Amino acid sequence: MKVAANGVQIEVDDQGPVDAEPLLLIMGLGMQLIAWPQEFVELLLRAGFRVIRFDNRDAGLSQGFDERGIPNLLWAAIKYRLNLPIRNAPYSIDDMAADVVGVLDALGVASAHVCGASMGGMIAQAMAERAPQRVRSLTLMMTSSGARHLPQATRAVQRVLMSRPKRHDVDALVAHFERVFEIIGSPAYRPDAAQFRRRLEAMVQRAYRPAGTARQLVAVIAHGDRTPLLARIEAPTHVMHGRDDPLVPVEAGHDLQRKIRGATIDVIDGMGHDLPQPLLPRFAAGIAAVAARKGAV
Repeated sequence: MKVAANGVQIEVDDQGPVDAEPLLLIMGLGMQLIAWPQEFVELLLRAGFRVIRFDNRDAGLSQGFDERGIPNLLWAAIKYRLNLPIRNAPYSIDDMAADVVGVLDALGVASAHVCGASMGGMIAQAMAERAPQRVRSLTLMMTSSGARHLPQATRAVQRVLMSRPKRHDVDALVAHFERVFEIIGSPAYRPDAAQFRRRLEAMVQRAYRPAGTARQLVAVIAHGDRTPLLARIEAPTHVMHGRDDPLVPVEAGHDLQRKIRGATIDVIDGMGHDLPQPLLPRFAAGIAAVAARKGAV
């Protein structure tokens, strides 16, 4: 279903009893709500949550911002390396955090447990600082504070992320994403090839919006270092990060744990930058544990 959130039409999937503990899942760059696997949702439902997934603006079935053009990613990257401000981003991470609050408003949810992955974790950080009364607990998965001193993605990751599919038919797009996840995925938890291909086919058939991904990426770059706001986060916080993440190296997880008061961390051997099926119970248990901490309800 679509809801009006912060003036934006957002596609939402809402599962579980309306009187259960609400849990909002925020996905990463260019990804859709179905990137949170249904089997993960089922685990969370059994743990007693009402699970709310949604497509970020410019992704999936949510409202796009094509009228704001396609940003120059090379110029944005140069500005980032020179530590220059990016003033012409199509929108900001703060705008996306306001979308999330708007989703809660549209559903009549006063506050929720929040879990964000990758860019979704950046949005969650901004939300927890800007609207602390709306966040019961915070789970940050494979994400970063954006501090400039942190290690960056490996060269192999940078190359594959800058590559483009040869065609835009389903087979070519699936092959492209297979190459991406071969590089950024978990070395100790390789997915079943046929099953993973079906998931990718479902994703590209539902939506493929590279211009939206580019606009989201500029929003990430423009948001910069979130270190100053992390000290103001009040929600009980749990960090989960793969030790073998080549896109957001594990030092970023340790950095978040140090900068957020009372935060705990689970560093997972063999995990990269994805959500491996064998680790879904561990992820669900981590979310449930921080949700149960004093002050989270």
